[in-house]
Amino acid sequence: MSLYFVQHQHNPEACPAKDPQQGEMLMKHIDRANAEKFGLQILSEAVLDDRHTFVLIMDADNPAQIEGFMQPFKQAGRIEIWPASSCESVVKRAGC
Repeated sequence: MSLYFVQHQHNPEACPAKDPQQGEMLMKHIDRANAEKFGLQILSEAVLDDRHTFVLIMDADNPAQIEGFMQPFKQAGRIEIWPASSCESVVKRAGC
């Protein structure tokens, strides 16, 4: 599996957290056990306060897996997926 940085952004008007039902559905979706059903591992997640930006660090075989998993978030805004590395890996290979 490879490491990925995933970012979802939406407009304030489209914020899924405003709707309790939609928010609950998304919370269940990003549950680590549910992600494993997609063959993914969520290592960390956070919301950037007042920026309507949700970020995840994930392990996956390929970005297409993440793209499929993130479909519910795509309804509210954009998704970006970048390959990533741990600091240890970057130091071992002597560069970013």
